[in-house]
Amino acid sequence: MAAAILESLIVPSHPTAAPRAGRGAGAIPRFSGLRCASLPSRITASRSRAVIRRVAAVVCEAQETAVQLPEISKDAWQTRVLGSDVPVLIDFWAPWCGPCRMIEPTIAKLAKVYEGKLKCYKLNTDENPEIANQYGIRSIPTVMIFKNGEKKDTVIGAVPESTLAGSIEKFI
Repeated sequence: MAAAILESLIVPSHPTAAPRAGRGAGAIPRFSGLRCASLPSRITASRSRAVIRRVAAVVCEAQETAVQLPEISKDAWQTRVLGSDVPVLIDFWAPWCGPCRMIEPTIAKLAKVYEGKLKCYKLNTDENPEIANQYGIRSIPTVMIFKNGEKKDTVIGAVPESTLAGSIEKFI
């Protein structure tokens, strides 16, 4: 993943500052998700000598920490959803839908909580309009729970985790 410098940060070194645990004076402590990147040195001239200054930048690197739900399409719908021996939660979504992206981490968390008792998938309604039409999807995000090949429950909108958990608990 490429990193971008969002804002420069200059940390002055004071001659009176004591060095910290193996680092020079004025060093930036390490943080998870942050790193110091060296930039090209700058040479500045003073009256009596040239001074070389090393410049560093704090770089924030976004990491893929969210668990991704597996995608499902009409090719696997019959076997993975309708033929499943455990209840199945389907998140009907589209890439352009903001609320869909907001609810996905919640569904991924619930997928971990109910692992072995519930299967969770997401279905892109733009790529699979036949299934979306078959189940009357008119608004996204829509979450449906299937059990024994039948649609059992529907939750429309970006709802709290407790709402989804309550719906899941009815069929586990």
